[in-house]
Amino acid sequence: MSQTVRTSPGGSERALSEAYDTALLDLDGVVYTGGEAIAYAVESLLAARAGGMHLAYVTNNALRPPEVVAEHITELGVPTEAADVINSAQAVARLIAEQVPRGSKVLVIGGEGLRSALRERGLVPVESAEDGPAAVVQGYGGPELAWGRFAEACYAIARGVPWFASNTDLTIPSARGIAPGNGAAVEVVRIATGAEPQVAGKPLPPMHRETILRTGAERPLVVGDRLDTDIEGAFNGEVDSLLVLTGVTDAAQLLAAPPEHRPTYVDTDLRGLLTGQPEVTADGESFRCGSFVARATGEALELDGDGEPMDGLRALCAAAWTAAGAGTCGLDAGKVLARLGL
Repeated sequence: MSQTVRTSPGGSERALSEAYDTALLDLDGVVYTGGEAIAYAVESLLAARAGGMHLAYVTNNALRPPEVVAEHITELGVPTEAADVINSAQAVARLIAEQVPRGSKVLVIGGEGLRSALRERGLVPVESAEDGPAAVVQGYGGPELAWGRFAEACYAIARGVPWFASNTDLTIPSARGIAPGNGAAVEVVRIATGAEPQVAGKPLPPMHRETILRTGAERPLVVGDRLDTDIEGAFNGEVDSLLVLTGVTDAAQLLAAPPEHRPTYVDTDLRGLLTGQPEVTADGESFRCGSFVARATGEALELDGDGEPMDGLRALCAAAWTAAGAGTCGLDAGKVLARLGL
């Protein structure tokens, strides 16, 4: 079988919390949305940790310092230390510190998370292009970030000051729906200046390096809800991944994923950490998972059988990705996904 829903066609007989030593968990869309815990997240994380799995929280959101994020997760019901939180602010601060002298001023367009990470690296956050910054860094600053902050970045960049971005996620989940993320704000500055930032966050290598340095993970499993950050980051870091369908990615987007966006495993939510993952087998051009059999025919994906919807989705992924090869699958899956309730 050339492609399946996972890089290991045999699945995992052991629970993922036992097969991997560390879960590198995204936050928004995985653990919580709009600050509230996602269904089954707290109990699943507590059970995984009780079984010996180390939980680390890896987020592209640079707004809040790790201790604030840890306090929030603790309030949700999962006791967490600041050292368990790794964010893109830390990754970009290390990237800047490798290129400018210690004690340099850095113009911050973002929140306290960026300022805290810069101070940790011996850099001095400043607020104006007139303060003589050696670098400009841009990160998510929340919906209240003033438009004038983008102008300050533009003034400094136009003078030749190097520009860094914590991440370029175009969107971020919120309690009311999908909102603009830091990537949208980065585009404002990019359009105004014509410049290109150095980016640290997922899916790029600086974030993976920061995560491994801080967690010491030997058998990590990336757990996320986004194909273009979490799953691609795992692909770039050559580690396994679990996609949960509690955030921005839906089943149709998963079926259309190119190779770098195809997770090792897929499940409904974080309960997937506590179970094994079923095998997907091939029989000619058909793919079986559980009682479902999927195939790609003509212009559509077909699915026979009944049972757990996730098994049907896993079989469909195998069929879609095999048909697509190194490209993206454009076959119609609307009817079969509606049948699965996905």
